Order: sequence, then structure tokens, then C-alpha cells
Amino acid sequence: MVTISRYGTWTSPISADDAAAAGGGPLLADTHREQVWWTESRPAEGGRVALLRANTPGDAREVLGAPWNVRNRLHEYGGRPWVVFERGGADLLAFTHWTDQRVYLLDLDDPTAEPRAISPAPEVEHGFRYGDLAAGPGGSEVWCVRETVTGKGRTDVRRDLVALPVTGAAAEDLHAVRVLAASHHFMTGARPSPDGRHAAWIGWNHPAMPWDGTELCVADIAESGELSEPRVLCGGSGEAVCQAEWTSTDALTVSTDPDGWWNLFRLELDGTRKNLGPVREELGGPLWQVGARWFADLGDGRFAVLRSGALALLDSKTGALTDLPVDVRDSLTSWAATLAVRTGEIVGVASGPRRGRAVVALDPDSGRVRRFTAGPGTLPDERYLPVPEERILTGPDGERIPAYVYRPRNPDFMAPENELPPFLVHVHGGPTGRVSPVLDIDFAYFTSRGIGVVAVNYGGSTGYGREFRERLRENWGVVDVSDCATVARALGAEGTADPRRIAIRGGSAGGWTTASSLTCVDTYRCGTAMYPVLDLEGWANGGTHDFESRYLDGLVGPYPEQRDRYWQRAPINRVQEMLAPLLILQGLEDEICPADQCERFVTALAQHGVPHAYLAFAGEQHGFRRADTIRAVLQAELSFYGQVLGFDTPGVPELEIQR
Repeated sequence: MVTISRYGTWTSPISADDAAAAGGGPLLADTHREQVWWTESRPAEGGRVALLRANTPGDAREVLGAPWNVRNRLHEYGGRPWVVFERGGADLLAFTHWTDQRVYLLDLDDPTAEPRAISPAPEVEHGFRYGDLAAGPGGSEVWCVRETVTGKGRTDVRRDLVALPVTGAAAEDLHAVRVLAASHHFMTGARPSPDGRHAAWIGWNHPAMPWDGTELCVADIAESGELSEPRVLCGGSGEAVCQAEWTSTDALTVSTDPDGWWNLFRLELDGTRKNLGPVREELGGPLWQVGARWFADLGDGRFAVLRSGALALLDSKTGALTDLPVDVRDSLTSWAATLAVRTGEIVGVASGPRRGRAVVALDPDSGRVRRFTAGPGTLPDERYLPVPEERILTGPDGERIPAYVYRPRNPDFMAPENELPPFLVHVHGGPTGRVSPVLDIDFAYFTSRGIGVVAVNYGGSTGYGREFRERLRENWGVVDVSDCATVARALGAEGTADPRRIAIRGGSAGGWTTASSLTCVDTYRCGTAMYPVLDLEGWANGGTHDFESRYLDGLVGPYPEQRDRYWQRAPINRVQEMLAPLLILQGLEDEICPADQCERFVTALAQHGVPHAYLAFAGEQHGFRRADTIRAVLQAELSFYGQVLGFDTPGVPELEIQR
């Protein structure tokens, strides 16, 4: 029997606990021999990242039990945290541990072995950080990127490519760490060629971000193991190499964008390159985490590639780019940038509109999919899950604005006749990121209660080429705000959303757009900003971590030349212009968007009498990982929307709003 009840008041089987459980799941995947390996986030264990392996679906086993946490702070977003390799017939695992950021080694063939440190202990906590691990030639060393903290400032960091002996000699002697190279301020880990004669890596310097311009470096490896002076094979200002893999002893396959789209190229050591299949599509992405993989070599002339997140096949012999079978595309619409290959199968982390993230193996010829993990948490009945609808909205100057609409959906309820649903405009982070049409239990938490969600790929998002991405150049706080408001107004005008009950929400850069929007746009009744950017000058003056410390040069303009622009756009300087109530959610250990800016902002909100609520969470960094935090965040959001947008929220603790 269907109950008639106002939007927002529907009773849902999807609880905040369900959403918290679904917030975990697989992160990165890889293969070794015929085994599938992956990391897995576990909210119920305080956000610990576990490492698992399996030979076949159903036999997954954890390699490292608690308290091992396979994660690192490289660039604060982390680099690939483990590698499995062979040395002398034995399989070895090297991994980074979050608690002390050291590298550990485990002999996988010895059932009694325990992990032992192979990197030195720093003099200050997290003074050394390692990431993007790989085996050196012959397996006698682990190669990786090392960050060294050189001072008290957030940008006081130096990076080197280093080699750690597997003997563990460096665990007690810092001088046993061998420095391979330091070509740039930022680098991916070095990878040796199959014959051990060359090494390749990607590097870049500020003010460029890795999606603005990077360089692919190659150096010769001497018999002593030393690297020669590196030479740049491709990349530079206006060209961003995002992945490079050795195809043979004298050639690499790279994803780079000299023509404005990330395509695959074969690159000879003399610098000669050939586009393996020219397309005006993105076969790569932004290098937020070093070690990301948008393509994998199948070994028969074909490559598994991600075209804006969807899996496809590129035939390097013909240049043809083909989709997977329809049934596979329908159920697995989005793949993470962590592709790997084992005999006859593509391995990765995939999701779809009705399926959460899972480790899968796909036969590219038959379309057979084998799932090594279930989706995180227990999924509810599909009748309660929203189906994303792809929309292309048009901006005031004719620009195309992609978005995905998630309408309210609950088989047990209907709204009264002529009532339109409240809607949340979801703003993704980055801002050099994107949203994909996949199952999001956070969204379902709201849609199953009668609240719609629209996720916007505003100008600056990836997946649509460099020109679309650079719409945001020096226009952060302008283009993103305008595009999101355009989508919100369009949904209101067409009768999809109640134009009087639209809210905006987002985390990190999405939190910036939320707060910025509420100071200049009257489209929204309220907003939720999670771990947001609020103070631009603070960011430009050492207020964030090194990786993003010059991000604003491209997003806002060079500082201090554009200081007025920094001041005028920052929400922290425009509190008196706030047009609607704001909920702020912040992790107290966030090094990317530190809590102090939120605290100053909240003080200013109170001084100007702006209705607001502020929740801060101990033990959380940038993004919420703990089950109790995720639960509290969703319940606070729902109560906040109910109070401001005018509907009851049964079964949810009432959030106190300061007025």
C-alpha cells in the first residue's frame, strides 16, 4: 500500500549506518602472477585501509590484519601504497603503513614471517613519507617517491626518487637509502624498463598542476645502479602526461594531451611518438594520486582504456576504439583509474547505477564479468535506489553543462498532488574532478526520503577535454557558481524541482562553491559545506599542503598580483553577504583544508547573525572515513534541510542551528 506523504518525510529502509558501510569498499587493484590484489577502506575500523588478495572469486583473504593500515600521505592524497614482486624465486610484498609512514617488507612465502621496516624512522612524526612503490631491477630494491619534511610550514617538503634495499639496511641507517633522482619538485615513482637499462617517471613543477603540464623523464641505469642525467621525452607547458608504461625495452606507451585530449601514444626512446588511436575523448585523467592507471596493455596489440571513466578497448593496430558489450556497460558504467591485466582478463574497480564499487575481472572478448568482492555494505532493494539521468543544460552564453539527475524514489510513498520535490545541487570536489552516473548511497539516503539530487559537472570538470577544463582558469568562484545555479534554475523552471526549496552541498572544492554561491546567488535556501576552502589568501600564504599550494595560480590568478581578486571572491571575506543558512562539517586533522579557517568563518557567521551549524570531527582528515562520522554527517544534513526547507525528519536527531 502506497502512503501519501510530503517529499522529505518518507520513511526509508536506507539508514545512515547503511550509507556509512557503503562508504568503504575497494580502492586500488593490481595483479601479481594470476592473483588479484586490492586495498579496501573499512569505515567500521576507523577508516583503516586493508590489503587483500584472491586467486578466484570467493577466496579473498586479508594479507595484513589490524592494525596495519596500507595508506600514505604522499601529496596528502596518497600514492600507490604497495607492490608485490619476485626476488630469487620468492614473492615479496612492500607496503606503506599510515601510522608511521614507513615502508615495510613481508616475505609472502614464509607463513611465520612478520612485516619488517626497510625505511628509516624519521626524527619527527611523519617526517618521511613514501608512495608509488615499484620493484627495482632484479628485485633487490624497492623504488618509490620519498617526501622529506624540511621545516614547520605545510609547504616545507622536498621530494626525491629513492631506492630502499630489501635487506632492511636503511631501517637503521639513513645513508643506506639511495637517492636515484630529483628532477622536479613533484614526481611519480620511477619504473625500470624490462631489461633494467632505463628508468622512466613523470615530473612537474609549480605553479603547474599535473593536469596543466608535466614532463616524461627517462634516464639510463648504469651497472652500478646509478641513474644518468634524465632527458625529457615528451610533455611540457600545456601538455600533461598522466601515465607512462614500458611497452618494450626501448618504447613506452603514454597517455598525454598535446592536442587537448588525453590519448594513447607509442613513444620511442629517441622521442618519436605515434598516436595509437586519435579521438576527441579523454583516455586519461587528472593525476591526483601518483600511480593511477587509465590504461593497461592486454599484450595482443589491444589496450584496456578508460574513456572518461567508462571502460573501452583500443586496438593499436587499427586505431579503433570499441565499447564493451551493452550488458556490461549498463551494469558497470564507471571504472576507477586502477586498471590491471592478468591472463585473458581486465582487472579493476568498477561500479554502476545499481552496484557499488567492487573488484571485478572482465573477459574483453566474451564480456564475462567475475566479481571478487561484493559492493560495500548491504544494498537495499533496487526499488529504493535512484536511477541517474544524464542531462546537458545550456548556460547563458550557450555553454554545455553536463549533469546527472537523481529523482526521489521510494515504492512505499507518493507525494501529494501538485507538490514538487526539494532538490540538492551536489558539487564535486577538485575542482579538477567529475561525477559519474553510479550508485551513491549518500544520494539514495536523500532520494528515498523524497529529496532529489542533481550532480553537476561544471566548467573545470575532467572528461570533456582541456578546453572545457580550462573554462575555470582564473574563474573559480565564477564559472562553477554560475553553472551550478544554471542547472538548479533549469530544474526548477521545468518542474523537476521545487524552485523555492533548492539547497547546495559539496566537499572540499565543492564546499568552496557552496559557500561562494550563498554569498552571491539567491537560487538556494541553504547549503552544506564539508571540509571547504574558505580563505584564498590563507591558501596562497602557506595555509594548505604543498601539492595544492599553487593551485590558485590557475584557478584565481597569480598572487599577489591578483590579491584583490583573492580577497573579493573568498567567502570568509563576504560573510555579511550570506543569503541563506549554512551547515559546515570539518575534520580536525585536515592538512588540505585546515580546521582553523572553518573556525574563523564560523565566528564571523555568528558575529553577523547568519543562521548556521558547525560540526567538527576529531580523527578525520580531508574527507570522512569513519562510520560514526559518516552517520552523524548524514543525519545532521537531513535535519538541517528539514528545518530550513520545511518538512519533518522523523527518526533523526535534531540539529541545533545557531540563529
